[in-house]
Amino acid sequence: MLRYLKSLCVFFLGMNLTGTTLSAQQATVWIGTATSPGGASRGIYRATLDLESGALTEPTVAAEIASPGFLVLRPDGQRLYSLCGLENGEGGVAAFEVTAEGQPLRLLNTQPIGDGAGTHLALDPTNRCLFTAQYGSGSVAAFPVGADGTIGPRSALVRHEGSGPNRQRQEKAHPHQVVVDPTNHFLSVPDLGIDEVVIYKIDLDRSELERHGSSVCPPGSGPRHMRFHPNGKFAFVLTELGLSVVTFRFDPQAGTLEMIDESIALPPALRAGADSGSEIQIHPSGKFLYAAIRGHDSIAAFEIEPETGKLTFIEHEPVRGSHPRHFNLDPSGKWLLAAGRDSNTIAVFRIDQQTGGLKYTSNTVSCPAPQCVQFAPMH
Repeated sequence: MLRYLKSLCVFFLGMNLTGTTLSAQQATVWIGTATSPGGASRGIYRATLDLESGALTEPTVAAEIASPGFLVLRPDGQRLYSLCGLENGEGGVAAFEVTAEGQPLRLLNTQPIGDGAGTHLALDPTNRCLFTAQYGSGSVAAFPVGADGTIGPRSALVRHEGSGPNRQRQEKAHPHQVVVDPTNHFLSVPDLGIDEVVIYKIDLDRSELERHGSSVCPPGSGPRHMRFHPNGKFAFVLTELGLSVVTFRFDPQAGTLEMIDESIALPPALRAGADSGSEIQIHPSGKFLYAAIRGHDSIAAFEIEPETGKLTFIEHEPVRGSHPRHFNLDPSGKWLLAAGRDSNTIAVFRIDQQTGGLKYTSNTVSCPAPQCVQFAPMH
């Protein structure tokens, strides 16, 4: 009898360990989409990526909400924030509780932006302040976030002024992204319309923004999205119109960005009229940088020299879809998921850890109009 009980304990212990291992090999993927009257998308979707094989499950609806074009997760993964369209037609932000695996998200609350629809949003690492960029109205907003994860009424709104040499796309200011710096003291805002990265000081206690300065990008380049390097020394800005990656040296004490280099993401000889830069990501190791190009429908891969920030081109990899507005890397750095908004697809690529090159896994799933891919934090 004792031998039987011991065997039974070993069996259940093995099952538990196996379950833990399997859990550690899975990553939850959250997908923001474009919704439109008569369109297929119903809101925010969820899928699971197997970190060993790269297999991605078919996405399923996690929350029905209008226009969740961009998502951000709290560092503990228990709260998810989204841009959204409110019932009165205004643009807003929404807070969700992340419930048990496979269960729908639970809506906590929404708040109107009060200045058109948002294009991008970001959460400060201490979970006290949410920021949004409004491309159409040319503004940046801030919202306090409560201890329970709910969003308070808008606490700040600042407008950008100016224009650029491209009269069709730069007729006025167009803030395209909000990025909290590694020190959590400054907010950087790439503005496509004025060829600047505008920098604000963050007052987390009051959820306020104070203009701090700006850094200039090449005229007509149209800065869109940016990333800070893990070493904290550099920031890289992808230009939508110039199809280039601009490298800045970051001074965390002064809160300044100094332009030091520019690398072409797509040579002029390969460009067509519809080509434009969209998203930029840096490998968790800090060794590689990736930039998405719409029209060409590819990912440009670069190697990063960690001491100088210099980029060396590696390759262009087709995304096996159309209009890659967004893509992301899983936290382990093994896989890249590319969202084809117009092809209604998400394709999986294996990342070569030595060269940074991408290899298509032949795994593509269907998802209606995917615009944002975010991974749940891994602990």
